[in-house]
Amino acid sequence: MPAYRIIPIDPDFVARARAGRDDQGQLVEHHIAAGGEPLRDQLRRACAGERIILASYCPFESTGPYREYGPVFVSSELPAPAVPAWLPWEGDTPYLGRQIVVRGYSDEERIVDAYVSSRDQADADIARLFAQPDIRFILMRFAAWGCYALRLERQEPPEPAGSGG
Repeated sequence: MPAYRIIPIDPDFVARARAGRDDQGQLVEHHIAAGGEPLRDQLRRACAGERIILASYCPFESTGPYREYGPVFVSSELPAPAVPAWLPWEGDTPYLGRQIVVRGYSDEERIVDAYVSSRDQADADIARLFAQPDIRFILMRFAAWGCYALRLERQEPPEPAGSGG
């Protein structure tokens, strides 16, 4: 298993977006996918003709200079699939693409360190970020557009058998 776990986009956000409002209180946009749009609730690329929503999302909990909102696509109706254990690089048009930005954030939700990464380098870059004790979580962003892709948190190692208390 990887040393991280993928945290899906906030399901409350998806529900609000499907009800018509985004994280800025704006009306969402309904679209028919051209094909290839990254669906943040599905962690896959949209198929041509699929009904999708474009909305503004904020992956942060605190206020401050690093808090930001950005455009994301979500499915307009499909339930979220199980969260994968591994980063979604598979398929002809992988969700994460060829390059990805990997940013490590502190408890105060400030950027501590970041890399422009790739499929071959991502696990090493993630390990380097999580080796820094002041990094609480990682946000991955699409390199060309800069938009939110997904969040990673440290995978807590399982407790040894018989160590309950």
